[in-house]
Amino acid sequence: MDLADTLVADFDVIDLLHTLATRSTELLDANAAGIMLADQRGSLRVMASSTEEARLLELYELQRNEGPCLDCFHSGAPVARADLDAMLATWPVFTKRMRELGFSSAQALPMRLHGDTIGVLNLFRSRPGPLTESDLWIGQAMAHVATVGLMQERSIAASEQLAEQLQAALSSRVLLEQAKGVLAERTGLSMDESFHAMRRYARANQRRLGEVAARIIDGTVDAEALRGT
Repeated sequence: MDLADTLVADFDVIDLLHTLATRSTELLDANAAGIMLADQRGSLRVMASSTEEARLLELYELQRNEGPCLDCFHSGAPVARADLDAMLATWPVFTKRMRELGFSSAQALPMRLHGDTIGVLNLFRSRPGPLTESDLWIGQAMAHVATVGLMQERSIAASEQLAEQLQAALSSRVLLEQAKGVLAERTGLSMDESFHAMRRYARANQRRLGEVAARIIDGTVDAEALRGT
């Protein structure tokens, strides 16, 4: 599995998180997925998503301070509801926006290690209801692998160093969103297509996604050159 490949030195944190989001939709009965991580102040930030709709829903969840992801992060346990009515009763504002974006259910799995929750894996489905027990087990296992990947680097021996690495990833995420917009404007690609083009280019040229994003923004990498990657 691609996630296991991250258990080596010098892996790309942003690429790791997008791999988790993408593989979650391929292996589980989910139509979209997203990752949130806690920053140095303990506030959740959107870090990766498999689709633009998932990213928008996660941002909305944080803006309105309501949804399964927040409950999962604070409790450190998986969060789901049996059906749409139960979701509406628990998260009325979030659930309405979720339906507008084409989803009928959402649930969240904690990214935990040694009792600490550092983030959440969000799973969105076009059908109502939670994941099956087998999918839940697989999804949680994937979240655990990604969490270990984030924390395993030999240089990360203290929580302060982990916080610094996650903060660097947050900064790279900001550049990535800016670069997606630049690429979409210059090439006519969608936001999702722009991200995949950047990711293919980064892997083909053995570059980190954050570095590729910065080069797109400053013009060092020609946007048109990524259209055919």
